[in-house]
Amino acid sequence: MLEVIRIPVLSDNYIWLAHDAASGETAVIDPAVAEPVLAEAKARGWRITQILNTHWHPDHVGGNAEIKAATGCTITGPAGEAAKITGIDRAVSEGDTVAIGGAEGRVIDVPGHTAGHIAYSFDGALFCGDTLFAMGCGRLFEGTAAQMFDSLGKLMALPDETRVYCAHEYTESNGRFAITAEPENAALAARQAEVVAMRARGEPTVPSTIGLERATNPFTRAADVDALAARRTAKDNFR
Repeated sequence: MLEVIRIPVLSDNYIWLAHDAASGETAVIDPAVAEPVLAEAKARGWRITQILNTHWHPDHVGGNAEIKAATGCTITGPAGEAAKITGIDRAVSEGDTVAIGGAEGRVIDVPGHTAGHIAYSFDGALFCGDTLFAMGCGRLFEGTAAQMFDSLGKLMALPDETRVYCAHEYTESNGRFAITAEPENAALAARQAEVVAMRARGEPTVPSTIGLERATNPFTRAADVDALAARRTAKDNFR
């Protein structure tokens, strides 16, 4: 099992360190910036060997070059967006695998937020960037509702206990919208109450789990593409 550490940066981003104790290898997932990543790894005595990017947006790749220069690590990212990620060493897509020491993960194509977005699925751990959020999904900047519907379907096929390591602390605001989309969902109401209390205490709400998202996320629960598209438009305009 990977040991996963959360590094909060910028206003609401999470960078993840995934460490395999047996090999001593550590991967950085979606580093927006470099300094706190290098500091955390140094404090733990962890050796950064690779960066895994889910998509090209600057708040997910901004720390790549500095971390690579400091550690000599390799950079893996989506084949469909390789031209937009400086310094990429390996471009991957669905069907490929990645490894952090002895932990093997598979690559899943999950377009919608961006055209070439990918996720990395390890045993019990999903690094999904901005495709799936706790009680939400990413905005459709480059992709379509049909793509997002298919992408979320792939992720919901993972085991319920899979931990969802998304890249932003959006849960409370997502929950406020989710309740308007599914006002009769008792599990959702209970979860939002818990989230509000956690945030009031300054606690993070991520990771989530696939089981929680299946029960309380209005986007994963959309009956079809049209329903998802309507919910995404409503969320985009929600205040």
